[in-house]
Amino acid sequence: MTETSSPRTRVRVTDSKHRLFSASMELIGTRGHREVSVDEIAKAAGVSKGTVYYNFGSKGELIGELLNYGAAILFERLEDGARDADADRGLRLMVASALEFIAEYPSFAQLWNSEQWQAQSEWAESLAQMRHEVISLVRTALERMAADGPPAPGSPGVDLDVLATAVFGAALILGRDRNVFHPERSVGSCVEAVMAFTAPLR
Repeated sequence: MTETSSPRTRVRVTDSKHRLFSASMELIGTRGHREVSVDEIAKAAGVSKGTVYYNFGSKGELIGELLNYGAAILFERLEDGARDADADRGLRLMVASALEFIAEYPSFAQLWNSEQWQAQSEWAESLAQMRHEVISLVRTALERMAADGPPAPGSPGVDLDVLATAVFGAALILGRDRNVFHPERSVGSCVEAVMAFTAPLR
């Protein structure tokens, strides 16, 4: 089945929301979301606990909203690559933007990576939608690449859904691995490794 999705709504950046996002991601990255309280998040962000509860109701709702906020930032970073006239160059820009985003917000990537596989996660639906939208964006880029360079006669067809999932997974895992174990690796070398999956289309 082909992955499709509607365009994500552009994020409305506010100072308080960005401070909450940054503060919660830093605290969660250090101790895990179960060990971090709303009081701590509010204090680190410089807002009152009452303001947080008034706007979000609970810690779960706060983190869910901040996951959506982080995803919207990611999609804005991916826009230039998605619009690039050259499909191959555009996908490279998208992968580089994703890796740079993961480096800037490692706790967001960590939370996404851990919670999306948890069937009982309270954010499972939101995370699944985020994954669906990213893979759809990658698949569109792969479709453009396939249209630019048809496979050689006799070569097997490429399942673009599988390939888009492979590119997404490789970028997410490689980005996390680079942050934790190999900070010396350049974004460029990581992009080349991810792009190796697209060789059948070029």
